[in-house]
Amino acid sequence: MSKTSDEFGEWPLKRLMTEVCGSGPKSAEDLSRAQATEAMRRILAGDPDHTTLGAFWLANRWKHNDAEELAAYTDVMCEHVEYAEPDCDPVDCGANYDGKGETAILGAAAGIVAAAAGTPVVVHSGDRVPTQKQDSYKHVLDELGVATELTPSDSADMVDETGFGFYYQPAFNPAIDDLWERRDNMGVRTFVNTIETLANPANADVHLGSFYHLAFAKKVIDTFTASEHHDIRRVIMFQGMEGYDDIRPGYTKVAEWTRESEADGDGAGEFTDYEIETPNYGMDFETEDLEVNPDDVAGDSATITREVLAGERDDQFADAVALNAAFRIYAREDVDDLDAGLEKAREVIADGSAEAVLEELQSF
Repeated sequence: MSKTSDEFGEWPLKRLMTEVCGSGPKSAEDLSRAQATEAMRRILAGDPDHTTLGAFWLANRWKHNDAEELAAYTDVMCEHVEYAEPDCDPVDCGANYDGKGETAILGAAAGIVAAAAGTPVVVHSGDRVPTQKQDSYKHVLDELGVATELTPSDSADMVDETGFGFYYQPAFNPAIDDLWERRDNMGVRTFVNTIETLANPANADVHLGSFYHLAFAKKVIDTFTASEHHDIRRVIMFQGMEGYDDIRPGYTKVAEWTRESEADGDGAGEFTDYEIETPNYGMDFETEDLEVNPDDVAGDSATITREVLAGERDDQFADAVALNAAFRIYAREDVDDLDAGLEKAREVIADGSAEAVLEELQSF
């Protein structure tokens, strides 16, 4: 047995390619939990050469990962994450790290409004993550003058002091950050783009995310329930603009899962999906009405955030921020429905509470 086998096991990525997942999208098999665990440990240890790693990532993309594989990849990643739990019990928002390029990023504003309404919110992202390398949470917060390059413990303090906190991927998830160059050379999204959004650095028990197709939302929920690290109580996901956690105007599909009790295990819980018509919640406009300058998405998004929180806007952006905040409030079950969440969101914008949270963040 080789030294590498002694350290990791019997499944180097090249063997997995040959015998399990590398035979094409129709005939490839899923990896077992043990195989996926070993593969991810090898990847994070820098064991596979770049060509083999790229081929393995592409093979996974061809065949589509099942929840068991994603849970194994996620759990290995979590072995390397530096967790810092705030004293409060926040909603975890892990929007796609590779960012947006056309529409305003509303999640920072929505999270701040929710915080002002009494719902703590954690957001996390990296910096120009492949493949899109576009603007994300970090860049909007930078434009707002909010500290982003924090240690995880400082991020947790930010949540407890203000109700809103940002966790920076290179600080809390350096093992994934170290894969940046290899991911960039791939040129296509890999399963790393999925699992990094599930890192949950604050160990929250409520997750809010987005999806393109309902089947993916169900897979993420199944990934959380199959994970040996995470102990998620509730997941809310919806069809977001540009794959982000900003609700798209018009017809929107929502997926919701809640664990029925602390005693439930093995994925037990209630799953439901439903549709909302966003005009019924004050969003009587189209996606293109939320577009900003593609050369300055972060800057425009920050300006919109400041103006909405100050109560200076009464337009589509103000409505969109309020509805996205309502989803965060509802996700934590601080209200019974979106209508009540929307009412709370608009109240804290009108009375100046939301702007006060932004000021607290700027002085943190």
